Amino acid sequence: MSDLIRDAPIGQIIRYITKNKVLKYPEEEEGWKCPSCYVDPAEFDKQQAEAEAESVLEPEYPNIESKIEEAGSEQPTPDVDAGNELEKVETAIDEEPTHEPTRRFETIRAASSKRSELERVGSRMALSQSVSRADLEKQFSLASLKPGPSMPIVPTKTADGTILVDWYTTDDPANPQNWSLKKKIFVACQIYLYTLAVYMGSAIYAPSELGVMERFGVSIQVASLGLSMYVLAYGIGPMLWSPLSELPLIGRNPIYIATYAIFTILLVPTALVDNFAGLVVLRFLAGFFGSPCLATGGASLQDMFSLIKLPYVLSGWAIAATSGPALGPIISGFSVTAENWRWSIWEMLWMSGPIWIVMFLFMPETSSPNILLRRAARLRKLTGDNNLKAQSEIDQANLEFRDLAIESLWRPIQMMFLDPAIAFTAAYTGLIYGIFYSFFEAFPLVYGEMYGFNLGLQGVVFLSITVGVIISVAAYWSYVWYVVEPDIRANGLGAPERRLIPALFATFCCPIGLFIFAWTSRPDIHWMAPTIGIAVFTIGIFLVIQCIFLYLPLTYPQYAASLFAGNDFTRSTLAAGAIHFSRPLFNNLGVDKGVTLLAGFCAGCCAGVYILFFYGDKLRMKSRFAAK
Repeated sequence: MSDLIRDAPIGQIIRYITKNKVLKYPEEEEGWKCPSCYVDPAEFDKQQAEAEAESVLEPEYPNIESKIEEAGSEQPTPDVDAGNELEKVETAIDEEPTHEPTRRFETIRAASSKRSELERVGSRMALSQSVSRADLEKQFSLASLKPGPSMPIVPTKTADGTILVDWYTTDDPANPQNWSLKKKIFVACQIYLYTLAVYMGSAIYAPSELGVMERFGVSIQVASLGLSMYVLAYGIGPMLWSPLSELPLIGRNPIYIATYAIFTILLVPTALVDNFAGLVVLRFLAGFFGSPCLATGGASLQDMFSLIKLPYVLSGWAIAATSGPALGPIISGFSVTAENWRWSIWEMLWMSGPIWIVMFLFMPETSSPNILLRRAARLRKLTGDNNLKAQSEIDQANLEFRDLAIESLWRPIQMMFLDPAIAFTAAYTGLIYGIFYSFFEAFPLVYGEMYGFNLGLQGVVFLSITVGVIISVAAYWSYVWYVVEPDIRANGLGAPERRLIPALFATFCCPIGLFIFAWTSRPDIHWMAPTIGIAVFTIGIFLVIQCIFLYLPLTYPQYAASLFAGNDFTRSTLAAGAIHFSRPLFNNLGVDKGVTLLAGFCAGCCAGVYILFFYGDKLRMKSRFAAK
């Protein structure tokens, strides 16, 4: 627990105030012995020579290839313990290592005269450093292996004499991949709650729209700006916050804590504001400052969990993201009816405040580049040797603002215009996400006007979305457990299009669910019928988005961050637009014809999923971004 508090924001503040005399790191404790390779050049050379002369593996695994072969032939039962969290990667080291980011986690120990090495890297780093299909195959094959015995890590020494500070051992507890399962789950739950609260903050406003119309004398279209501007802002925010969180000097925690604190504080003036323009501006700012978790939350999970277990934890994160908008109207529907429109904002404050306090007290840094950068600073202070540096320090020193701007702003746009696969996935996810948000305008027309539900009961209908999510997760986890994991262990990763197999079936749920909703939304048909259509549609969008979000980083591993930032911006922009075009659409055509039109667009996209599955390899060959 002391380690958890020490690495959390409150611990870092206590350390700063006490000048690092409280909550010390191992390097600061009296009697701690620094690994000799960091303080004695002669000992460093000796250990390198010894490492070159002996195998790094136990006798039962004479080489890494046999270990991979054994893992594939035995097809061990998937281990739910995410303690199998480290990828062991065999790489070749140049005689004169460079300072390129791809050398980030090189060198654990030399394994032979060819200077090949066994290394353990984080899932996120493993993906970003993979530039070919062979790289990805190796990452996933090795991710399925059980951790070997603890071994000391001999750091890399570059041509200019710099010693790259790394983990001390292969099971170094400072490495997020080596944290206990309980600690990982505790940290993941904080991210889930953070994500749930921010996403809930969008739709929780929907029941307040009538009250806003009455208080400020605006139309329903104008009142909807309080919802659409929030959604648009949390699509724009990650374009800034995500790149900043990747800077080793900053890390993830300062972004999370600072922006979420501003988000929580902004809720107070939002609940008290007495002019409509101020309300819209404050809602936009709240969405903007609440957005870091919507893109970087997945990166934090990748920092901790292995590639083989990522589908489970990422789907848990997707549950929070999907259920948030569905639970919002349930929470505020009854209170807004009983009190006034401001109660939905106060409820956001009551929920976000405690979550921020828990994160402030117990949220540790998960970014490995940041952790090693701070370790290098402690070692320099301890030894007085300025040649001890983290690779992330060197990378950051060589980073220019232009490069950061290109990756965060220009690259997502460039990829969408130049790669048809990326363009289609962005358009498809944007369409179904926009339709999802159009429900906030359709539900009052169907359940309010047709079935006579009050605001509270209309909010309860959104539980059908949560039901659809639960069914989707149960089906998806079963598929990953019984099909995907054994297949990867036996046959390797395979083509990225294999990740789209569930989408081949789930994609039809989107138009089918919409058709059911459209054609059964009539006063003479029981309200459960259109509600079932909503659940079916939710099953489709959840599974389709999960498949696409696994397909994209495997096809374009080096540009995964840019892909998700661009996709998030596209989805949020279309969703913000859908909030405004859907009500006129339904008023002019009727809910039946309007939703049928949207279902037709989804049906057309079903063909795109099949084209992507059967012809994805040909598209990759023509793409300048895909791994070859």
